[in-house]
Amino acid sequence: MSHNTFGHLFRVTTWGESHGPAIGCVVDGCPPLLPLTEADIQPFLDLRRPGQSKFTTQRQEPDTVRILSGIFEGRTTGTPIALHIDNVDQRSRDYGAIAEQFRPGHADVTYVLKYGIRDYRGGGRSSARETAMRVAAGAIARRVLEGVTIRGALIQIGPQAVDRSRWDWATLRDNPFFCPDPVMAAQWEEQLAAVRKTGSSVGAVIEVVAEGVPPGLGAPIYGKLDADLAAALMSINAVKGVEIGAGFAAAMLHGEENADAMRMHDGSVAFAANHAGGILGGISTGQPIVARFAVKPTSSILTPVPSVDRHGHEVEVMTRGRHDPCVGIRAVPVGEAMLACVLADHLLRHRAQNPHAPATAHLPRN
Repeated sequence: MSHNTFGHLFRVTTWGESHGPAIGCVVDGCPPLLPLTEADIQPFLDLRRPGQSKFTTQRQEPDTVRILSGIFEGRTTGTPIALHIDNVDQRSRDYGAIAEQFRPGHADVTYVLKYGIRDYRGGGRSSARETAMRVAAGAIARRVLEGVTIRGALIQIGPQAVDRSRWDWATLRDNPFFCPDPVMAAQWEEQLAAVRKTGSSVGAVIEVVAEGVPPGLGAPIYGKLDADLAAALMSINAVKGVEIGAGFAAAMLHGEENADAMRMHDGSVAFAANHAGGILGGISTGQPIVARFAVKPTSSILTPVPSVDRHGHEVEVMTRGRHDPCVGIRAVPVGEAMLACVLADHLLRHRAQNPHAPATAHLPRN
C-alpha cells in the first residue's frame, strides 16, 4: 500500500493496523535542537485516547508513546523521529461476523476492490486507530511552531450546533465533547444517549483555529496553504467536507460583505474581518487560520443495513463490538494535529525560500 506519507519538508509516515501488535510513525525533517520528550507528546494522545467517556468507544488503550530515535539528551537531532504505541485491547472476535461482509458507508468494499484483500479486524489500516500517530506527529509539529496556538472545538452534532454568542474556549475540558458552549454540551449528552440506545450513530462538525501564524506561508497555484490544509483534513477517517473561513457561506454574500477590509495599524496591515479564514491566494495573511470539517456518522452500527458479501450475496449487516456513536468527538485533537503538521511544513518551506521574511504583516519599503 502506497501513500502513507504526507508533507514536503516536515514529513510524516504512519504504519500499523487497528488490531496489529502496534502502530507507529516516523517524522522526518524536524529541525534539530528542539526540546522534546515523551511527556511533550503524551498529553495530546490522552485527549484522543478511547474509553474516556460513555460517548466514545470503550476500547481501553493507554496509548503510551515511546520515542525510538531522533532524540538525544532531550533534544531533536535533525534525524528521523520514530514513535511507537502498543495495541493492548484488541477484540478481533467482534469482527468475525463481518469477515465476509461489507459494512455500508465503510471502506471495506473499496479496499477489496482495489487490493483484493482487507484486514476486517477493526478495519485494519482504514481504522481511526491510525490517527493516534497523526496526533503524536502533531505534538512534534507544535514544537516547530513557536508562538502559534492551535485549538479545536466540536461545533455541531447532527442538527444541533453551538451558539457562538456563548463560545468560551475555557469550557472545552469541562465536558466530554470539546464543546465551547456548555448549554449545547448538556443537550448533546441527551442526544447521544438516545442515539446509542437505538444502536445508530450521528455525524459532527469540528472547527480548528491557529492563532499567531505569520503571514507568507503557502505558495501560489500548486502549493496553496488552504489546498494542503483541505487535503490534510480530508485525509482524516470519515471526513466528507472541508471549508476554510466563511467557506460555503461565502457563496451567499455580496462582494462587499465577503471582502475583509484593510487598514494600516502601527505600521502593519490590519483586517476588519476574517471571512478568508486567514488565507488569501493560498498564502497566510497573519490572521487566525480557521477551518471546519464535517465527519460522517460511524459506519459500524447495530442497526441492520442492506449490503452484500464478498461472494456477491445480498445480506443485512449489523456490526457488534465497541464503536463511537459519534466519531467526530475524538476527531477534534486529530484535526488540531493535521493543522499543526501542515503549518509546520509550510513554515519550513517558507523559511527555505524567504529566510529574511518578517514575522508580521509589514509591507516592504522600496
